[in-house]
Amino acid sequence: MDELRCVVESGDYLGEGPAWSASEGRLYWLDIQGRRLNWFAPADGATGRFELPVRASVAAPRAQGGLVLVTEVGLASFDTNAGRFELRQPMAFEPGFRTNDGKVDLAGRLWWSTMDDDGGKRPGVLYRTDPDGRTHLALRGLHIANTVSCGPGGRTVYIADSALRTLWTFPVEADGSLGERRRFASLQAEPTGTFDGSAVDREGFLWNAQWGAWRIVRYAPDGRVDRIVEAPVQQPSSCAFGGPELATLFVTSARENLSDEALARQPQAGHLFAFDPGVCGLPLPEFAGELAPG
Repeated sequence: MDELRCVVESGDYLGEGPAWSASEGRLYWLDIQGRRLNWFAPADGATGRFELPVRASVAAPRAQGGLVLVTEVGLASFDTNAGRFELRQPMAFEPGFRTNDGKVDLAGRLWWSTMDDDGGKRPGVLYRTDPDGRTHLALRGLHIANTVSCGPGGRTVYIADSALRTLWTFPVEADGSLGERRRFASLQAEPTGTFDGSAVDREGFLWNAQWGAWRIVRYAPDGRVDRIVEAPVQQPSSCAFGGPELATLFVTSARENLSDEALARQPQAGHLFAFDPGVCGLPLPEFAGELAPG
């Protein structure tokens, strides 16, 4: 049924980066500005959170257990049993920049981005961390890189620039290098809203959370709008499939920059939502590599 239901009243200032851990039966997501890692176990409804020493924007399950976190100071491992954060690959970004969106692709590579924390005024960078743990610069010139999701077969990566309100596809070579981009969808003609985080289902359709537009949109492989699911919040920020058979789509949201008046109209802003889309998600592998030093 196309109706988002609130499953965790997390109150995130900037909820982002949802990722399903099949081995733990938990959905993990981050409050970037709140420096917090949240989790939800749908089997019994249990929830919890960990305070982090730095801002993190991406969480991905590790084959060795726990998570790899993409943070403003580099790549870290996180022991979800002990609640222990360990910086493994320190990185120094340009002053005023932080990390943003990211995800593991079907080849086990971790893609992630940086952005200017002042609304993306200066362009950021897309990185790729390979299974051997080494990180490579993959693409320059993106102001606010979002979506960063692979398609079925692993030969295509979807990348949005939220500042330009445009979503592209890039062919991916065997070594992980990107080919020439092609425009997949645009919101430049829409009165409001932009592309944020995405998830791909097993039919090859892409689900996109549209920041500022109160909605989740499912796009067909040819870029056609297939379905629109209204959200009870203005700023849905990202989505990920999880639960048994990956049959549930979880959606994060944000309270960031909303006035008191706007919050009064959407008291669930910043919470975690879910709905049953009638299609299962594309399974993504765990990150199997060890993180090599910077």
